[in-house]
Amino acid sequence: MSNSGTAKLIVLSAPSGSGKTTIARAILERHKDFIFSVSATTRPKRINETHGKDYFFISREEFQQKINENAFIEHENIYNDFYGSLKSQVKDAFSKNTSIIFDIDVKGALSIKYVYPRESILIFIAPPDIETLTHRLRTRNTEPEEKLQTRLARVPMEMEKRHDFDYIVQNDDLQRAIQEVDSIIINSINN
Repeated sequence: MSNSGTAKLIVLSAPSGSGKTTIARAILERHKDFIFSVSATTRPKRINETHGKDYFFISREEFQQKINENAFIEHENIYNDFYGSLKSQVKDAFSKNTSIIFDIDVKGALSIKYVYPRESILIFIAPPDIETLTHRLRTRNTEPEEKLQTRLARVPMEMEKRHDFDYIVQNDDLQRAIQEVDSIIINSINN
């Protein structure tokens, strides 16, 4: 599907392990003309990640410099690492009348909605339940137990914020969740 309507900022948020990144990748496969907003972060790169594709991995000093330059739409300190969405990527997408997909935390999503209230579509990806979420995070095996517990401690706040989103999609069946997100996007762009 081409981006025949107005360019949108499509923001997917969820607690870690809810499937938002998997859904974002599936949407990008279906909509080859969409741009993925690559966030900047100070956290260490994981084995399967690529600089410039998954994240821009930068130092704390570089991140602070970008804050000073007002280069971010939003930025957050999460789990003692910084994450931010670059204004330059939104400018680029809008100059091409192309929608852009964000895969970010709930506070960042709400910040984007504040800056771009008419252009933003906020979609919260809800896990089936906390037990499933915990299992997904453990089997993902990307961080030590201490970090895992920090992520899980944030879940109640993230779940509470879902009510501030435009849409909530339950991810208890991945293919159905992808289809539901895709339908929301198509309807939002074409209306």
